[in-house]
Amino acid sequence: MTGRPGRTGTTSRGGGQAGAGDLLELVRSGRAVTRGALQEATGLSRATVGQRLDRLFRAGWLREGAGGPVGSPLGGRPAVTLEFDDSHAVVLVADLDTRHARAAVLTLTGELLAEDSSTLVVEHGPEAVLGELGRRFADLLTKAGRPAAAVCGIGLAVPGPVDSETGRVVQPPIMPGWDGYDIRGRLSRAFTEHTGTPAVPVLVDNDANLMAYGEQRTGHPDCSALVLVKVSTGIGAGVVVDGSIYRGVDGGAGDIGHVRVGADALCRCGSYGCLAAVASGGAVAGRLAESGVPAASGSDVRDLLAAGHPQAAALAREAGRRVGDVLATVVTLLNPGVLVIAGDLAGTPFLTGVRELLYQRALPRSTARLDVVTSRLGERAALIGAGALVVEHLYAPARVEERLAAMGV
Repeated sequence: MTGRPGRTGTTSRGGGQAGAGDLLELVRSGRAVTRGALQEATGLSRATVGQRLDRLFRAGWLREGAGGPVGSPLGGRPAVTLEFDDSHAVVLVADLDTRHARAAVLTLTGELLAEDSSTLVVEHGPEAVLGELGRRFADLLTKAGRPAAAVCGIGLAVPGPVDSETGRVVQPPIMPGWDGYDIRGRLSRAFTEHTGTPAVPVLVDNDANLMAYGEQRTGHPDCSALVLVKVSTGIGAGVVVDGSIYRGVDGGAGDIGHVRVGADALCRCGSYGCLAAVASGGAVAGRLAESGVPAASGSDVRDLLAAGHPQAAALAREAGRRVGDVLATVVTLLNPGVLVIAGDLAGTPFLTGVRELLYQRALPRSTARLDVVTSRLGERAALIGAGALVVEHLYAPARVEERLAAMGV
């Protein structure tokens, strides 16, 4: 919330007095969790704070918690604390990979209520894939014991660049048939078709972006610049700066898999020499298959690495060195505090290779305060990030005011 206190209270982002949405944000962030603290933070009168809190209570978005510490040395009743009530709604989330999808029901604070992980081939096209996701969402709600009417929004992670304004993928190299498709509209309809409930907001973003967002929110909340690199069938990066996803002008930021590295390998994007063509899980699987080792995808390589396969480990380390060479430039440019390695290849051999080249090529100043780590959330990172994105969108101050008005509260 911005603005200076005036005679009638602190201004909100819209330039007027702080509204119910601003108060909810203060409570959700923990910056002000009592009525008195809200008055102090906003400059609003006790009566006005009470009126706006009443709207949030009637919507079921706030609840009273335990009494807080006594504010006066003279004693008195403990101040009643206010809490965001995360039980009033749930979020549906899904993470699409090339041949697999993970879907879940989450609480508004990111707790997992139900989850499904199974085959879903992105090359089958958006109509079929999103229709199937709608069915899985309906099944998951039954499994979680929550009604479809409790769903406030849907978040979807996809393995391609996304224009955040439209939710449409833009020339995705590994999503044939998806370019420019109305993902939001189709998934919203699929949800309604399989649950019989009205449409809910759908947010779509790149999988690496949402993985980075999930990792930053849960594991590195104080990090002002975080980069996550996902190495699976392809290679992509997500960047979070000052708590927000950096997407570039049309969603193309972080697409490091298509940086040219001087090789002559043909990439799925149609160009030669892309990083993904020589260092992705798919590229490593191809080299293993050529030598007689059964492997067709990044997930097969992951399984081989887990089993301690020596050739897979050697190739993963080599792939890590290639990626580390490119990341030296990324780290020098962005100067992140945390670099997260995630995806099918995110194990010790690959991480060792990344570190070898990264620290060799990057300026010492760029890596002096850099932590190179593997994902804490693992395969659920994009789900957690998608859930956080939906909640922060729906409970942003301006959106709260719109939703309360629509509810007649």
